[in-house]
Amino acid sequence: MKFALCNEVLHPLPFAQQCQLAADLGYDGLEVAPFTLAADPMALSDGDAQALRRIAEDHGLTIFGLHWLLVAPKGLSLVSEDAQVRQRTVDVMTRLVELCASMGGSYLVHGSPKQRSVPEGSTREQAWDRARDCLRAAGEAAARHRVTYCLEPLSRVETDLVNTVAEGARMVEEIGLPSLRTMIDCSAAGQAESEPVHLLMQRWLPTGMVGHVQVNDPNRRGPGQGAMDFGPILQVLQRMEAAGHFPGIVAVEPFDYVPDGPGCAARAIGYLRGVLQGLEHHD
Repeated sequence: MKFALCNEVLHPLPFAQQCQLAADLGYDGLEVAPFTLAADPMALSDGDAQALRRIAEDHGLTIFGLHWLLVAPKGLSLVSEDAQVRQRTVDVMTRLVELCASMGGSYLVHGSPKQRSVPEGSTREQAWDRARDCLRAAGEAAARHRVTYCLEPLSRVETDLVNTVAEGARMVEEIGLPSLRTMIDCSAAGQAESEPVHLLMQRWLPTGMVGHVQVNDPNRRGPGQGAMDFGPILQVLQRMEAAGHFPGIVAVEPFDYVPDGPGCAARAIGYLRGVLQGLEHHD
């Protein structure tokens, strides 16, 4: 099992310093939020992406994937009534797929709740259909570049479209592309799902619908800083990785940094590696 740190936790440190700190803490790689790289990520060239890949590799890290995809540029939406806005959004999603591949990544996580919430004057069904068309285009781009595009279910506190893994899987099934998957964010799942997260994983990972996992507590802090027990979660992930149902990359994505970004990142990796060590001794 490999651990990625979501790099906005260390923002606004320069990227090379983020890599140095993540490596020193014991992470295997980064999951990158494009808005941390440029005010407009569309200004990044393939050469820029390859340079970032080399910086990470020089520090012994891998850029495993991208997340928080539609924060910048402004004005994006999967569900807008305006077809031009949706097309611009698809253009950004497609370009991010290309940049992910150039950085050496293998997946993208599509959360971005504000850019998919049902707009005033539209029904949920209309928003669903518009989102499906945009996600199909992203999935097709992902297939061309041999990466996986993952739709992230988020709680109703954040968005009113795609709140559970079952809803994410429904979208994936309707589109029908192997390059498009849903994923499990422990914080969101802890808020939105009716069963414990480890049982949710146990049920869904063998279906092939889940392409990625992020670990965080429902209180929005890092793992080990709240009530969620990650022992059963990591135990299930170990089993699923051994069975070929899980790619083995776990991303640490806290939102509330206590005591600060570096301290939160340090506490999370220490906790997670301690849990794994305990599981090994128990076995």
